Amino acid sequence: MLAIDTNVVVRYLTGDHPEQSAKARRIIDSHSVFVATTVLLEVEWVLRSARGYRADALAAALAAFAGLPTVTLENPAAASSALDAMVSGLDFADALHRAAARDCEAFVTFDQALVKSATRLDGVLARTP
Repeated sequence: MLAIDTNVVVRYLTGDHPEQSAKARRIIDSHSVFVATTVLLEVEWVLRSARGYRADALAAALAAFAGLPTVTLENPAAASSALDAMVSGLDFADALHRAAARDCEAFVTFDQALVKSATRLDGVLARTP
């Protein structure tokens, strides 16, 4: 299995660099690849902030990528939960943080908007200190 970096995933998904995108396709289509949660987080950030992807299109692209037979995510349940939450309006990074903390008593943050929207989404307790 090969662990791949953010730029490989971005090239695979966007096809924006002919030579590098072709190499990314060859690697991902012909090898088992491991995608760390931190790589997934960076991919979301790059596609949203630098490429202008909307949440719904981004979630669809990342879900399709994660569903490839050669792709293994570090934490597929957290990624799936975070993608669903992102489509519902939660920031992807915040959603990943919460998904990773799912077995904890509460998710504590100073971000009042996060507390309100996160609790509304799935009932997992989010609160301020």
